[in-house]
Amino acid sequence: MRIYLLGIAGTGMGSFAGLLRKAGHEVSGSDENVYPPMSDKLRDWQIRVFTPYSATNLNRADIDLAVVGNVIRADNVEARKVRREGIPHVSFPEALEDLFLSTRHPVVVAGTHGKTTTTSLLAQVLAHAGRDPSLLVGGVPLNFNEGFRLGRGDEFVIEGDEYDTAYFDKGPKFLHYRPRTAVFTGAEFDHADIYRDLAHYESAFEKFFALLPQDGYLAACNGFENTGRLVQKAKCKVETYCAREDVDSDWNSRWVNLGPAGATFEVDYRGTSEIRVTLPAAGRHNVENALGVYAACRALGLKPDQIAAGFQSFRGVKRRQELKGEIRGIAIIDDFAHHPTAVRETIAAVAAQYPGRRVIAVFEPRSQTAMRKIHGDEYAHAFKGAAEAIISQPTAIAKIPEAERVDAKKMASDIAASGTPARWMESPDAIVAWLAKELRKGDVVLAMSNGSFGGLHEKLLKALT
Repeated sequence: MRIYLLGIAGTGMGSFAGLLRKAGHEVSGSDENVYPPMSDKLRDWQIRVFTPYSATNLNRADIDLAVVGNVIRADNVEARKVRREGIPHVSFPEALEDLFLSTRHPVVVAGTHGKTTTTSLLAQVLAHAGRDPSLLVGGVPLNFNEGFRLGRGDEFVIEGDEYDTAYFDKGPKFLHYRPRTAVFTGAEFDHADIYRDLAHYESAFEKFFALLPQDGYLAACNGFENTGRLVQKAKCKVETYCAREDVDSDWNSRWVNLGPAGATFEVDYRGTSEIRVTLPAAGRHNVENALGVYAACRALGLKPDQIAAGFQSFRGVKRRQELKGEIRGIAIIDDFAHHPTAVRETIAAVAAQYPGRRVIAVFEPRSQTAMRKIHGDEYAHAFKGAAEAIISQPTAIAKIPEAERVDAKKMASDIAASGTPARWMESPDAIVAWLAKELRKGDVVLAMSNGSFGGLHEKLLKALT
């Protein structure tokens, strides 16, 4: 088919474009701006990209199907032309469903936290076991070096996003993914730009669970109080997992050892030990992610030693506790964390990975949720474990009412009041200038943002050289 993608340069849409190209389709598309690394990848995949949006970019005679990304508004000039000329068009999740999932076994990872890492780990375990899965994930797993994989096996592993689908479909993306096997990492309020409150947010997962067939399988993290209530919507077999020993779960971790090399732990099923595993990823939250993967892979027919070998082969994901460089004994780490729970767990993981070293947590409240006041109390206590917190004024322009918008200065003062030294700084450049003077050998800088953070990581490495 000749497929044209509107909004092609985003992480998800760009990876989907690569997947379509790999499947043999003729692919082109457009975006407002196209930057590296996605611009380079699209060029490598021989995908023609038009920028900016223009009615002259697309012609009815040259397109069999238009795929509309969720960044596209109804009044977009190309969206208007697609409707006016009657070009067949669908959302990205609909296209994925129709072209790939209808003939495969979808394995979907859903939840507020850890989706990208859990999805990447699950795909790697299946691939290492010879199952040759397909994959689509909103990140770049280092084992595959792309956010997609087209395999010949039955399983298609997908990161199940609860964000809305398109301007003409405001339902969650994952409702299009036909889940047969699923991992649920838990639900805490997020995406405040499209969900009114926690109940509205939870309803998305209830609808997702209701899609699972009776012969399907759900591994659900029950470290959250609402999990038991939400998974009642599932008609299939449900098993629980948790890395906390005070929570009664089907799958638990025992004798956990966290250190510079990652984590080793025993996998326990209803009181019986199955195997001791090693995971080259730091933090208790990744132990929990791995338990969900282990449970799902056992349901898919893998043996304990196959899963353990897959764990050991995992290389991680870009922008998830990714070491960008170490200069003069100072480590610079990049992470995507933006929810307070993710911030807290990431700091704990990095502290365990670099024992005895001073961790300086640098945070940009940039996501649609972080830029709102709703998690103020949680953020105030999320930085415990860091020697110091630096809060940046957000680089993104927030289309949020003033009364609802977070005050980055107040966030810093609230963190300081909770016992962690903290300061507000006006920009990434100001942070780089200050850190370059204050850092000393042995320090670890953990910079967290869901955006590029104004190039802070690269600028800091350069300043330290």
